[in-house]
Amino acid sequence: MNKWLDANAASPEEAKVSVLGVPFDGGTTQEAGAAEAPAKLREFGEVYMPCSTDDFHLLEDQPLVYDFGDVDMSGTWEESFARVEEEALKVMGYGNFNLFLGGDHSVTIPLHKAYAKAEKGKKIGIIHFDAHPDLCDCYDGNIWSHANTEKRAIDDIVNPEDLLFLGIRAAEPEEVALMKKYPDMTVITGMDVFDLGYEKCCEIMEHKFAGYDSIYFTLDIDVLDPGFAPGTGTPCSGGITPRELIKMVRFILNKLPVRNMDIVEVAPPLDVNDITSWAAMRVIEEVFSIVDRK
Repeated sequence: MNKWLDANAASPEEAKVSVLGVPFDGGTTQEAGAAEAPAKLREFGEVYMPCSTDDFHLLEDQPLVYDFGDVDMSGTWEESFARVEEEALKVMGYGNFNLFLGGDHSVTIPLHKAYAKAEKGKKIGIIHFDAHPDLCDCYDGNIWSHANTEKRAIDDIVNPEDLLFLGIRAAEPEEVALMKKYPDMTVITGMDVFDLGYEKCCEIMEHKFAGYDSIYFTLDIDVLDPGFAPGTGTPCSGGITPRELIKMVRFILNKLPVRNMDIVEVAPPLDVNDITSWAAMRVIEEVFSIVDRK
């Protein structure tokens, strides 16, 4: 049993949060290492303080989190992604808040597909926090790389207007063309967060997703400025701060219909003093704290 803040459930039925690891970085296009993130984050989950949120909500000694372990990522790309989709769909079937730990951002492709199946018949959307929009149709000869995540979502599960990006500050020409083609595909840049403030960004999210039944929240750690998160495969200067991220995570989980979320692109071998993993762990603790009070 993996320990999460001494708040482990003996079964998924008695938990409020389900965790599933996806240790894969074969879809990265620069520096690998994200496959090691689930293990590192679980390691930190065993030693993290049980009330690290600033309102001091205690999480220990209660059945809150059930960890399903890691998906087997052996075999071909197609085989491993099929297992991710299958295992994620099973996890989603318990009705808990689901937290998926990547892995590079390519793992969100099968997670999105599982999510669409689990929420079939509902009006669904996607919130994508990232330095990059991941809208390439094919990148480095691959259609399932971490640069293709939301293009596959548009192809398979949502319409362009169902997407909201936040933190974007780098894009390929074909991604720029796609964003111009679909202006209802909301893009909040990294500089927009600075200029508008996180509260206005939250208002934009709330207005966009009014009337939606369900939203998937995918969080690439490189949405943070690399000064706060150097341990990631494609760092890009000009990102948001941890305080802005925490404030917006709180808003999203408290005000929007999000029950499925992933954290991706944390790459422990590329990190400095584990500060990127600690930043991700702070987000995880916020997730647990918010879900516990619902």
